Amino acid sequence: MVGSTELGEQLDPEELSVVLDSYFTAMRREIEAEGGTVEKFIGDAVVAVFGVPTAHEDDPTRALRAGLRMRRSLEVLNRSLEDERGIRLAMRIGVNTGDVIAHTDPAPGEAFVTGDAVNVAARLEQGADEGQILVGERTARSAKGVTLEQVGPLALKGKRETVRAFVLLDDDVGRPKTAERFDARLYRTKMVGREAELAMVRSVFDRCIADGRPQLITVYGDAGVGKTRFVEEFARRTDDLSEQPLVITGRCLPYGEGVTYWPLGEILKAQAGILDTDPPDLALEKVHKVAEQLLTEAVSADPPRASAALAYTIGLEDPSQALARAGASIMIADILEEAQKG
Repeated sequence: MVGSTELGEQLDPEELSVVLDSYFTAMRREIEAEGGTVEKFIGDAVVAVFGVPTAHEDDPTRALRAGLRMRRSLEVLNRSLEDERGIRLAMRIGVNTGDVIAHTDPAPGEAFVTGDAVNVAARLEQGADEGQILVGERTARSAKGVTLEQVGPLALKGKRETVRAFVLLDDDVGRPKTAERFDARLYRTKMVGREAELAMVRSVFDRCIADGRPQLITVYGDAGVGKTRFVEEFARRTDDLSEQPLVITGRCLPYGEGVTYWPLGEILKAQAGILDTDPPDLALEKVHKVAEQLLTEAVSADPPRASAALAYTIGLEDPSQALARAGASIMIADILEEAQKG
């Protein structure tokens, strides 16, 4: 929290305790919503970890999403604090990834995680401006689906060498022209191995082209073995074809509720060019436009209703098509089944 000392001068101890409790409660809620663990509240600071005690394949992304959620939650909290007490709170956040010693069951007073990565996260927080989220390079390279802008290298207290850092931008307020999409694939080396598996998938792909019929391939394995990299490598190896295949992607969220059709929704938004800032009417118009191109009578017996069902996957309701919740789900399942049949 920024300016807590000045805040302590304005409020008596009881009022300050109430304000801090409301702040810490809001921050804990947003951290835990993304699967993080609050290690401790110390003074006016919140220390949280992702990946301990439970590791996820997207912990860096979760941490950055939590930072954005915390910033938005503070805006909501400030509205009530302004009305009730005439004050506003401000904060800054530092996020870093690295090797640590983790104690899943720490003794009283013992740190949850220790290591240089923790120290750098603290220094990034101290170096951030008010309202800013500063991100270490390793976190930036590992996170997906976020927008980052380079600000480094930074000279951090206690570090002999400068540290590359990035500012996390909130896409909901529009992406500045100077922002860059930080892609971890830029740092990847040549893929070694998996030649037999790649050849197998390529043979199925070639048969799909020759027969004019779809095929389904499932790649499965433990977290971290390289499933995503394998698929990306296969897509890259189709660059030599005279007719480039259309590659569309959707991601299954490993957390949250009501996300059954999230991958389909991501694919639809990408194909239709729908932005999160688009008003519902414009987003629905974009869905109809792409549906007219793809949902022919050969694919769907009722293209208008199928279009409405697809719009439902991204939370849009078509006023011209009355679809009950169950009906929309059935229609979506029918679209997927017809697509598999070709």
